[in-house]
Amino acid sequence: MDDTYSLLRAFADSWALLALMLVFLGVVFWAYRPGSRELHEDAAQSIFRSEDRPARADADRDPTLEAPK
Repeated sequence: MDDTYSLLRAFADSWALLALMLVFLGVVFWAYRPGSRELHEDAAQSIFRSEDRPARADADRDPTLEAPK
């Protein structure tokens, strides 16, 4: 039992830390990747699209489907 614990502890201290660091760096790169600025701006402004009237249920999926004026 003690040997299994030591083995798992050594694995968690080295390889698991490396794997989690790579996942973190991958997520950060994905969020700040070139070309994603337009997607982030669209998401940030999506709550203001239908300030004057209720939006249709599918308007968030496709901005061209907003309710007619």
